Amino acid sequence: MNINGTVVTVTGIENITEQEIIAYIERIKEQSQEEVTTLDISLADDGQVILDYQLRPQKFERIRRITGYLVGTIDRWNNAKRAEESDRVKHSLSA
Repeated sequence: MNINGTVVTVTGIENITEQEIIAYIERIKEQSQEEVTTLDISLADDGQVILDYQLRPQKFERIRRITGYLVGTIDRWNNAKRAEESDRVKHSLSA
């Protein structure tokens, strides 16, 4: 089932309400400060509820130090600075 954009799967619990599921989703959001994409709810042997969930991946920008400057992208650089960056020796990691 899909509740508020979260794909929810319930296993072993027959009488769970939609309000309970929404409360679980909200609790996860409060703790993680992220959007929940999937939520699997199941019942443990001792009667506890098991929540297995995935969060929406965070977007991030790669920051590099190029020619003395911390930059994310070089799209605003002039042609000379772009040529300087492309002429640099690129080193690889070897194990």
